[in-house]
Amino acid sequence: MRIKCCGITRVRDAQHADRMGADAIGVVLFSSASPRSVTVERAREIFCAVSPFTATVAVTHTRSDEELARILALRPTAIQIFHPFVFAEPPGVKVIRAVKPGDPLPDDCDAIVIDDSKGSGQLYDGSFARDAVQRSKVPVILAGGLTPENVGTAIRLVHPYAVDVATGIEQSPGIKDSEKIRAFIAACREEQDG
Repeated sequence: MRIKCCGITRVRDAQHADRMGADAIGVVLFSSASPRSVTVERAREIFCAVSPFTATVAVTHTRSDEELARILALRPTAIQIFHPFVFAEPPGVKVIRAVKPGDPLPDDCDAIVIDDSKGSGQLYDGSFARDAVQRSKVPVILAGGLTPENVGTAIRLVHPYAVDVATGIEQSPGIKDSEKIRAFIAACREEQDG
């Protein structure tokens, strides 16, 4: 089970998640409505602070080609996008496309993330998530309302490739809780090993 801790705004939170065993660290860029949105400079600091085997994911709601180019210049491991950008040439990073109930499942990407929550903590749609896992041609990442208390059940019911958490490991928007990070990752590993 792969784990992404998302909405990271502080270097120390990224480093703690990395030490606890997160597989990926996500930062939000060019999303002015989000309290978790960081500058390109802060994203660079966060990405540089994690170990070389930890994936870095730039999450964005931008529709701007110029802003997307600035994100790609950070050279993250992957970009997680909500706008249906079309790439004339491979972008040089993995592409994760966000989907919500009612959306068709894309296959012009490296993975999809089921994300109707968009950082609000709203619980995922279990029926849609299970169906997506069965039908998708690419790996499915589950997001939306996951917490240390419910992630084990979500993994058992949905069988995703990975889980993605933001609000479920926070003290307040954008500020992570180190104990919740530890507990979330432990719950995922316990389910995986169980």
